[in-house]
Amino acid sequence: MRAVIQRVTHASVSVDDAVVGEIGPGLLVLLAAGAGDTENEARWLAHKTANLRIFGDAEGKLNLSVQAIGGSVLVVSQFTLYGDIRRGFRPSFTRAAPPEIAEALVNVYVDALRATGIPVATGVFRAHMQVSLLNDGPVTIILEKEVGETHG
Repeated sequence: MRAVIQRVTHASVSVDDAVVGEIGPGLLVLLAAGAGDTENEARWLAHKTANLRIFGDAEGKLNLSVQAIGGSVLVVSQFTLYGDIRRGFRPSFTRAAPPEIAEALVNVYVDALRATGIPVATGVFRAHMQVSLLNDGPVTIILEKEVGETHG
């Protein structure tokens, strides 16, 4: 699974001009499931997201997690994170998980985040969405867990 995680002051996602998910300070997570990914990767990624220390402490050092600041997370599924443009100019998405598997894994990720007590808002899977955000810092992290990887 792959995630692009942005520290935000606020973020929202809309479908057909209606806001379907919105947060204040916290994290915007653009999330994609890859072919072969399992619930293990989804739970690992959620654990890393919840504990990622990218918020400033009293001294301005990146020592606090979204949990520690009482922030929220907005999760937006984005299969295009698996777009492969090594050949030609049109992306290939063969490395992305099929939609029915990807949706289930995104839900596992969201449920695992919610189980930590973090408020989580989401977009709408397979919908055309508009995402608005105010990146804070800016701070953007790319987080990935390949199938079978064992690092902690």
